[in-house]
Amino acid sequence: MRRLRFPLIFMLVLAMCPAGWTPAKAAQKADTGEFSLATFEKSVSEFTLANGMKFIVVERHQVPVVAFELYVDVGAVDEVTGITGISHLFEHMAFKGTRTIGTRNYAAEKKAMDAADAAYAALNAERAKLDPDPAKVKSLQESFEKASEAADNSNPEEVREEFSKILERAGAEGLNAGTEYDSTQYTFSLPSNKLELWFSMESARYLDPVLREFYKERDVVLEERNMRTESDPFGKLLEDFLAAAYKAHPYHNPVVGHRSEISNVTHAEAEKYFRDHYVASAMTAAIVGDVNPKEVKRLAETYFGRLPKKPGPQPVRTVEPPQQGEHRVEVEAAAQPYLLVGYHKGAARDKDHAVFEAISDILGEGRTSWLYKSLVKEKKIAVAAQAVTGFPGEKYPGLFIFLTVPSAGHTTDENLKAVDEQIERLKTEKISSEQLEQVKTRTRAGVIRSLRSMEGLAGALAENQAVEGDWRQLFKDIDEIGAVTADDIQRVARTCFVKRNRTIGVIVPPEKAPEKPKS
Repeated sequence: MRRLRFPLIFMLVLAMCPAGWTPAKAAQKADTGEFSLATFEKSVSEFTLANGMKFIVVERHQVPVVAFELYVDVGAVDEVTGITGISHLFEHMAFKGTRTIGTRNYAAEKKAMDAADAAYAALNAERAKLDPDPAKVKSLQESFEKASEAADNSNPEEVREEFSKILERAGAEGLNAGTEYDSTQYTFSLPSNKLELWFSMESARYLDPVLREFYKERDVVLEERNMRTESDPFGKLLEDFLAAAYKAHPYHNPVVGHRSEISNVTHAEAEKYFRDHYVASAMTAAIVGDVNPKEVKRLAETYFGRLPKKPGPQPVRTVEPPQQGEHRVEVEAAAQPYLLVGYHKGAARDKDHAVFEAISDILGEGRTSWLYKSLVKEKKIAVAAQAVTGFPGEKYPGLFIFLTVPSAGHTTDENLKAVDEQIERLKTEKISSEQLEQVKTRTRAGVIRSLRSMEGLAGALAENQAVEGDWRQLFKDIDEIGAVTADDIQRVARTCFVKRNRTIGVIVPPEKAPEKPKS
């Protein structure tokens, strides 16, 4: 499936949260062999507004609940040098309300925000000089902090975070958002009698967003970076690993952004980024639950039809050149050692995508995988060993990742040697028809699992539509993986898993300081 299947250790360490779920009735049909794309399509309606926004609607009337996913085809990969992290920052801003939500006197609030922006511009101008005056910088910093605090306090405390509070009072569950390399996703569910509220609120924050508490929220993002990257050895490793794997393509930049860029991004830059990227043609909405498709279309035209028609963001022009030799990166830390190994591969629409999915299943998914059985169960040199395809994204060519966590008394070198052994086995040992059938069965089971919650189905449909151009790919994966042969697996393994195409990242103990000579 095209929902990114990060291993558990990635999810725990990085708190990444891709979705993947839906209703029990479809799952039950699947278990009896009656489930098919043709059957599922009968419950689906889809339409595109005049401004280019796409809607996918699935009727599920078992409970009076509706799950919503708004998938915006904008993520960290769309950023340029100087504004890394701005996609993630705008995700935070999207909950701050509009000119009428989150304020009691917008005219006064706007005046206060403009004053804070002016104070920050003056501070930035002085700091940018070749020889800034320290006393003046200090004075301007104090003026900025005072103006920023005044802007943040221009609304009564009871109306702050009003956007989220309105939805929560209406019974919203799972109110959340996430920024990844390829996209930004906004998701939650509501009682079905609150359907119009979603259309009203969700469209308003893209039609008329107010980036209030901007500098305060920027500091929140900086602290998030500190917690997840700068204070976390694995976070540091992952950031350095991607920087080593990609020298040209923007997949080398962290989603959270670089500290120096986040701490200097301006209110005006964030507003421009929103105007340029958050356009209707870059949005896909999936709505699953107790709804009437005709009513959904009427509300979509009424509310989201207000968004202007504009061309979507241009695809990333930069293409990562072929790697001509192994790249290695080390992070020194007094922490649990990790091993990351990544090989360059194609994007989601690549002809061998299904082959990589099959390889991921064989090598690294679950306790029956080759890596787990060899490294964890038999040799006991690792406490975790997994393989994942499509990291850090699949919109553009990504990586096939191997991750191991060495057990006590064992090293990353031992783990790398053992991973290499399993890769070599894949190149030389033909996969049996029984093994391939098991892969197909597990793939089908994965689709069924993805249909066990309305929220997950909404997420999977929206992502497949945006990345693949067709939500039906969620189901077509079954046939595509079913068509993979043992020869395909050997061909791809021999072509992709070669030394010059890989990047290795490890956490190693800090180097001991040289002993001082005795006097």
